[in-house]
Amino acid sequence: MLKIGRNDPCPCGSGRKFKKCCYGKTQEARAAVASSPPQLSLKAEVEKIQQSALTGKSEVRTIGVFVLFSTAGGDAWLLELTAMDALLLSQGGVAREVEIVESPETLEINWSHQFAVRHKQLVVTSYADKAEIVLSGCPTHSIWSAIKKIHQRFPAEVLERIHLEVPADEAPEAAAVAE
Repeated sequence: MLKIGRNDPCPCGSGRKFKKCCYGKTQEARAAVASSPPQLSLKAEVEKIQQSALTGKSEVRTIGVFVLFSTAGGDAWLLELTAMDALLLSQGGVAREVEIVESPETLEINWSHQFAVRHKQLVVTSYADKAEIVLSGCPTHSIWSAIKKIHQRFPAEVLERIHLEVPADEAPEAAAVAE
């Protein structure tokens, strides 16, 4: 059975925390909610974090092995933890067009950067020109906490199997993530 934390999003899809939604229901209702898989969409989460960036709200969200964050300066990023890939979603309050192909089995994203946390700073390196940028104003501590929680939630062997590189002759810049 799926274990749902009190502060996790409720799997019923309401958008509320589990403790404020279905947690207080009867045992049968809780079992039914826990056995149904949550209906999550990375595209929907990207749109939410872009909206947060547009309004200048600093926020960190997680979905599976992904961390999404926005800054008060209007920037938003998507981070993927198994290969440390990153994608700029919004810059200066302007949402960027991102191509995400979702299906029940796979997820394809054209990553633009790799990221690392160094000396309590988030650093991104562009795949195109290898330029390295230290991101200022981002919630590095919250991002680091989210990364640690994800690594605790998933065993290392599961994390290793999640990220699959697409062969270069099929799609040179795409990466597929099996869920």
